[in-house]
Amino acid sequence: MAADDEHFREFVDTRYMDLLRVAYHLTGSAQDAEDLVQAALVKVMRRWRRVEDPMAYLRRVMINQHISSWRRYRVHELVTAILPERSTRDMTDAVAERHALYAAMRALTPRTRAVIVLRYVVDLPEAEVAATLSCSVGSVKSRASRGLARLRLALAADAPPSTSTSASAHSAPDGTTRMTGATP
Repeated sequence: MAADDEHFREFVDTRYMDLLRVAYHLTGSAQDAEDLVQAALVKVMRRWRRVEDPMAYLRRVMINQHISSWRRYRVHELVTAILPERSTRDMTDAVAERHALYAAMRALTPRTRAVIVLRYVVDLPEAEVAATLSCSVGSVKSRASRGLARLRLALAADAPPSTSTSASAHSAPDGTTRMTGATP
């Protein structure tokens, strides 16, 4: 029993940040991610001796826990970003892009979000994602395809309109780009 406890502690010490990263991408919130990881670890701790692949098992527990909580609470929150004035490098665009991405991820269904996170954030192969979610590889492919399409649409809708002037760029036959029109 003590050896199992020590093995569990060692696993948590080495893999906690990986679990937290997956949970963050599932929830979109650092606090919710910590809660999700803690809840999953408590559930898994009871069954630790019987777990063969702890990381895959914990990912599955976190996904199930997140889907269950999403079904229970279905609260839609409006997140706004009010950035303070900074005298250092301007990260506004990066923050806005990340905010738009997380808002688009939250708009996906929990299972589609789980496929996107496992496939593209955790970088699992389709077969392993299918095994983790107990579905077919085809289902993973279609959810990933539809999820990415929804993300592209949402992000394209959030993209700022281009600030074009009357100048335009044209490609010349020699491969160079030439500007025509107004000069700055």
